[in-house]
Amino acid sequence: MLKIDTHAHILPPSWPNFAEKYGDDRFPVMVQTEGRHRIYKDGKFFREVWANAFDPEVRIADYARFGVDVQVVSTVPVLFSYWAKPNQALELHRHLNDHTAGLCRDYPRHYAGIGTVPLQSPRLAIQEMERCVDELGLSGVQIGSHCENWNLDAPELFPFFEAAAELGAAILVHPWDMMGAASMPKYWLPWLVGMPAEQSRAACCLIFGGVLERLPRLKVCLAHGGGAFPYTIGRIEHGFRMRPDLVATDNARNPREYLDRLYVDSCVHDRAALRYLIDVVGPAHVMLGTDYPFPLGEQEPGAGIAALGLPPAEQARLFHGTALEWLGLPLTRFANDTE
Repeated sequence: MLKIDTHAHILPPSWPNFAEKYGDDRFPVMVQTEGRHRIYKDGKFFREVWANAFDPEVRIADYARFGVDVQVVSTVPVLFSYWAKPNQALELHRHLNDHTAGLCRDYPRHYAGIGTVPLQSPRLAIQEMERCVDELGLSGVQIGSHCENWNLDAPELFPFFEAAAELGAAILVHPWDMMGAASMPKYWLPWLVGMPAEQSRAACCLIFGGVLERLPRLKVCLAHGGGAFPYTIGRIEHGFRMRPDLVATDNARNPREYLDRLYVDSCVHDRAALRYLIDVVGPAHVMLGTDYPFPLGEQEPGAGIAALGLPPAEQARLFHGTALEWLGLPLTRFANDTE
């Protein structure tokens, strides 16, 4: 059975040193010494990455061990750089998008891609998204759960979402720059607590802000199983009913009605949670996603879905059917070896 991982991050083996070029240490820099690849940000060590973060053939072999055929690759959120001057961020994003598109051209049976855009400038973001889809052949773009002081309901961002709906571009919302990080420095809490909260923040803003209501063709996937949103929908709906004066100020429809308008991946790390997620949003809106190749990702790609013992048709939907629908790609895209 074809398996498509919709949440897999990739980096180029190197990229221009924008920190040096623009005199701003906030730009991430890849440093290669003694065969090791280390990312520095703000002039400090941020993360070491290994070949599975950038070597396409290492990744293919790694995935083959678990029967996964295709990775839908996207950049690592630390490279979003929404704080940067728009033209500088665009230069970085174009470099990343060109790399992703080249990978998909070189390995068409194993990779599909979604790009990245300088969301701090909606005009440039639209321009680069159009280039990603129309020129580079990517299926859409990944964005953060917010953009600096803008939540996803910001009026400034609506033209971007409107353009995405018109293009038919897949949008992957990924948590980043987690809320409350400064107040919870221990225990990896920004990733364990902040990430799920960021996704619920994004979902609520898209719903309560009327973005999904006004753009019924917009195709949004919330990474990490939608974060806390699907698991607190009861509380969110209750708040909507009890205090519409506070909650329903921009959209009068019940938030639960939008569950079948959002896609989520399966990266929840708990069998009972995944069963609940499928029950709440339906198998037509859940797809395999692992957060490869990072530690917080599913370490045996596809194992969570396989463990549920679902009927073959439902399993096929989660392993590839929903992904193909979200990406707007035909099954034949990956059916034959064209390498």
